[in-house]
Amino acid sequence: MADYATRVDRDAITNEMPWSERDVPPTLYGLLSQTAEKFPDRNAVTFQMFSDPGARAETLTWRTLKARVTQAANLFRGLGVGEDDTVAILMPNCTECVVSLYGAQVAGIANPINPLLEPEQIASILRETGAKVLVTLRAFPKTDIAQKAAKALRLAPGVETVIEVDLLRYLDFPKSWIVPLIRPKVPVRHNARVLSYAEAVPKQSETLDFADSDGDRVSAYFHTGGTTGMPKVAQHKYSGFIYNGWLADRLLFTEEDTLICPLPFFHVFAAVVVGGAVMSSGAHVVLPTPAGYRGDGVFDNFWKLLERWKVSFVITVPTAIAALMQRPVNADLSALKIAFSGSAPLPVELYNRFRTATDVTIVEGYGLTEATCLVAVNPPEGEKKVGSVGLPFPYTEIRILHCDDSGEVQQEMGVDEVGEICVSNPGVFAGQTYLEPDKNKGLFADGTWLRTGDLGRIDADGYLWITGRAKDLIIRGGHNIDPAEIEEALTSHDSVAVAGAIGQPDAFSGELPCAYVELVDGAQVTEAELLEHANSRIHERAARPKYLEIVPELPKTAVGKVFKPDLRKSAIARVYDAALADKGLAARVVSVVEDKKRGLVAKLERTGEVDAEAVRHCLGEFSRPWDWAEGAGQSGSNAE
Repeated sequence: MADYATRVDRDAITNEMPWSERDVPPTLYGLLSQTAEKFPDRNAVTFQMFSDPGARAETLTWRTLKARVTQAANLFRGLGVGEDDTVAILMPNCTECVVSLYGAQVAGIANPINPLLEPEQIASILRETGAKVLVTLRAFPKTDIAQKAAKALRLAPGVETVIEVDLLRYLDFPKSWIVPLIRPKVPVRHNARVLSYAEAVPKQSETLDFADSDGDRVSAYFHTGGTTGMPKVAQHKYSGFIYNGWLADRLLFTEEDTLICPLPFFHVFAAVVVGGAVMSSGAHVVLPTPAGYRGDGVFDNFWKLLERWKVSFVITVPTAIAALMQRPVNADLSALKIAFSGSAPLPVELYNRFRTATDVTIVEGYGLTEATCLVAVNPPEGEKKVGSVGLPFPYTEIRILHCDDSGEVQQEMGVDEVGEICVSNPGVFAGQTYLEPDKNKGLFADGTWLRTGDLGRIDADGYLWITGRAKDLIIRGGHNIDPAEIEEALTSHDSVAVAGAIGQPDAFSGELPCAYVELVDGAQVTEAELLEHANSRIHERAARPKYLEIVPELPKTAVGKVFKPDLRKSAIARVYDAALADKGLAARVVSVVEDKKRGLVAKLERTGEVDAEAVRHCLGEFSRPWDWAEGAGQSGSNAE
């Protein structure tokens, strides 16, 4: 990003020409064909079933990837998938997942689904998208994807064909002999016909049997959040994918780069940002294990994997960085240029530890599914403001607004004034972001600017700072958790009058769900009993509260709603005090105040002789800021 260090550089790129005049292919297949023609024999995608740095790996060149994607697209079209029809993909990372994702977008509309969702949620997405075809796993040890798919298909009778991928082909002896003997039995109780991916796809032609789309169209559905409740489905067009890829090609990558991406390909960042980046530039992406970062041994072997593949760019999230910093850097990282962290705020202490350990800069960025993804990034060659998510990308405009429920702008905020972050760029499908029309009501400011639901400000240098969430979501390790489901589970107990769920600070996950409860008059129940009751009704494990407190009365607004800023203040004080006490540091939180630039800020006082630097290191593990109450000592994270 040598030509992208300041806001002036960003504006210069934007002013070269309108986005509509950029010489980019109008379709995904056009982009793939262009790259395969430029770099036919360069590596495109590598998948390792196991995390060992010496494990067998499968690599496709750009020529081969195009051939495989073409075959998959021909199969889907032959199964009746037209440009308006949906192919759902319920898969872990593997070569077939990547091929199916892009083949589905050539033939029709791809709909990657998070395999961690419950069957009812999967079925809801299948029904909403009208999926005709489902690509998923054949039953395999240590995964329940096939079982979930079978249950979901009974609830989504519109799916006509299931294509099963068997991971057995990635195994060597003796595992290749053992797995067939212990493969789980999954009863088929649906009416869809079942095909083998390994038998059906190779029979197809490596030349496209039908005409590619003649221009831009909806090519993918990505669901948002989904760790609780029924996810919303966002529509993505070819142009959003190509815009995200063009940014990476123009600003960061060449065909000589290698990225490692242990994020799942049902996530927009992996499928669109990483996929678009390598497809536009001709770079190479490595996928370690089907479960990515969650795979056995990935963190233990991570540095050696970077050495093996001569990785120049790491895609990561704060929780993964925290885990990696617990392992010694025991490999040659001379090829590594930069790391990107997204999904949740990065604590300043974690940033500093990573940079010290690797001598590599972490770039923080901001994106969201509804905008196809990329919105802003901290330029590596420019000023690094830890805690900010950086400058808007070329052709991305951000307004900080106050809107009413219908999206009518009430006020536009000035420099350093907090309001809702609203975005316009080639990845925003204005007016039609969500597949369900009713969900688009009030989603756009002035009918054009996507309301992100995030609160933030833009400083005098044009850097974007996120200060809170209008949506009130809990973000645990990058996963969105709707507090409403936690509250509904608790209030279903006869003894609970009111419940309020929020995210409490956590050094590893960014936030963990916690809950505060007000009981009905005269009720007698313990916190442990309420947790057990709630957990039995919250299906997604990540959403189950890690802390619950019964309080005499919850803080409320004038109209009787739970006032969650007070709950967040209480949680910040409790968690920070516990962290300080655990380290034996003579300091405590005396108050948590709302700062118009930084959101909620913990104010500390000394309770004895204390090492201010040790306090900074301790609380630097968290993403929320702090200061000394008396004004002495260094401020905490997110300070400019």
